[in-house]
Amino acid sequence: MAAWAAGILALLVVVPLAARRGFDDLLATHWNAFGEPNGSLPLWAVVLVPVAVWIVLVAGAVFLRAARRWRGAVLVSCGVLLAGEQVAIVRANLDHADWRDADSVTLWVVVTVVAAGAAGLVGMLVSGRPASPVSHGQGPKMDIPAGERRVWLARTENPWLYALAAVAGVVALAALLVGLGDLARPMWLLIVPFLFVSMTVSACSSVRVRVAERGMDVAFGPLGWPVRRWDAADIEWARAENRTPAQVGGWGYRLSGLGTTVMLRSGECLVIRARGKNFAVSVDDAERGAALLNSLAGTRTEQP
Repeated sequence: MAAWAAGILALLVVVPLAARRGFDDLLATHWNAFGEPNGSLPLWAVVLVPVAVWIVLVAGAVFLRAARRWRGAVLVSCGVLLAGEQVAIVRANLDHADWRDADSVTLWVVVTVVAAGAAGLVGMLVSGRPASPVSHGQGPKMDIPAGERRVWLARTENPWLYALAAVAGVVALAALLVGLGDLARPMWLLIVPFLFVSMTVSACSSVRVRVAERGMDVAFGPLGWPVRRWDAADIEWARAENRTPAQVGGWGYRLSGLGTTVMLRSGECLVIRARGKNFAVSVDDAERGAALLNSLAGTRTEQP
């Protein structure tokens, strides 16, 4: 989360700079050993290249089995490094009309590298902690008297993800307003990605879980959409587990060796196994929800 916040803060500085200088101007992006700028890139490249690098890193951490053990350390370290790089470039170019007049970034680079190394070490130590041991098979069950119907509801939200979605939305809106003020400088390279980030993060910022006779529904975001559903007959077992963001690879909708996890806060999660796959969501009172699910699943299975 700290890396994401740092990256957003860096981009908040980039957007006013974009409005001030335009996409046609160049920014100093390379410095020699004496701290003098000797290379440049367009502003759109300065913004999008780190985004592309981050996408590749995340894809590798998710899909490469060999990278799963160290994904926390790598992503946290690289996130801090990329965010620090963006801030350093922006600071060096501010108040300069030509990229050749940019300030030195030596001190900021040293600070960024040290911070990235420290963040990677912390991520490595946290990732090295084993996940909570869990037993396979049937979880707790709830006694449901004949003729009664029971429903379990839970809701969790993450204010930091709400804030991140809001900041990305503000960036997209600011880029739109700047573009309307000067039609010769289209801002779609900022509007589209930040609008997408705002909508995606907003959808992962809260979750509502409902367990009823037919199974389990998980609704995402403030609008309760999209929704994932599992029929009670498809659920093999349900149980409560304690999980941390480091164990599942971060916040939000995560894919890891533990299956799919909707991680909005550390601690208790409701975990189910359905159709051969594991799904977990961080909610309070997960044990009661698991007990009701196991009872409903057993009842549906026993019916002819």
